[in-house]
Amino acid sequence: MKFTAEQIAGILEGEVVGNPHAEVYKLAKIEEGSEGSLTFLSNPKYQQYIYSTQASIAIVNRSFEPETEIHTTLIKVDDAYKSFTRLLEYYNQVKLMKSGIEQPSFISDNVTYGENLYLGAFCYIGKNVKIGNNVKIYPNSFVGDNVTIGDGSILFAGVRVYSETEIGKNCTIHSGSIVGSDGFGFTPNEEGVYSKVPQIGNVILEDNVDVGACTTIDRATLGSTIIKKGVKLDNQIQIAHNVYIGENTVIASQTGIAGSTKIGKNCIIGGQVGIVGHITIGNNVRIQAQSGVGRSIPDGEAIQGSPALGYSDFNKSYVHFKNLPKIVADIEDIKQRNKQQN
Repeated sequence: MKFTAEQIAGILEGEVVGNPHAEVYKLAKIEEGSEGSLTFLSNPKYQQYIYSTQASIAIVNRSFEPETEIHTTLIKVDDAYKSFTRLLEYYNQVKLMKSGIEQPSFISDNVTYGENLYLGAFCYIGKNVKIGNNVKIYPNSFVGDNVTIGDGSILFAGVRVYSETEIGKNCTIHSGSIVGSDGFGFTPNEEGVYSKVPQIGNVILEDNVDVGACTTIDRATLGSTIIKKGVKLDNQIQIAHNVYIGENTVIASQTGIAGSTKIGKNCIIGGQVGIVGHITIGNNVRIQAQSGVGRSIPDGEAIQGSPALGYSDFNKSYVHFKNLPKIVADIEDIKQRNKQQN
């Protein structure tokens, strides 16, 4: 699909400097731009490339004034970075604009769905499923019985949604993710043999939740595992049964959260963080990557380490840890001098 500079400027409310009929059909970094590509310049560190790029169109800030001749058509906007992001969103919407039911696919009894459904080939939709308007379910996906999917949500290829799950509006679940699998519940008998505890709860994803590829969210033992609106989950995250994650919290990849832990809103959790079960993490908490969290954390704290300490305490301690060989050598030297004096 091709766009002209004039069309792009119309979308971004920008000003064309150069050829308004210049066409683009792909996106590129400014240093890698080629004919037919669209790029942008927002960081002054990359300004040198605006004079050499082969991109047909470049989005720049209104304040930009070239120092020498430029062959690229410019679109001047208030904020080049935000405008390029907005254009990416528009491009993504166009790219994902699919509808219709491909075959082979299977839709069970008593399924209801709204307008503009896209159901890819080899999908299975269970009994009593309710699907809203403008939902996209890509090939090889499974949706179990009694699931609800809100308007505008997208399930990419190979997603598995177990029975009773509730998915809100405008959610995105990426390929390979599993929502609603059994929580890890087993009890040992006197002989040390484990028996499974039935997991009969569900998972609730509220509106505008993003779930990265190959992430797993377990159903509750009783009640619900709840992911509140606006939560963003990266790839390869494990969320155990009965976990609660508050609004607009973001979690990076390979983090594991054990059962029944409650996490507040507006938290930022780095990659490879491990969080034990049955604790409470407050609102606006920052947890640095690879931290091990074994206690409840009050609102607003920033922590790091394993076991996790206060962020500033960890940094002070780490300075001493790096200097430990020298500190030990100094102590040994003091001990030797004391011996000689005695």
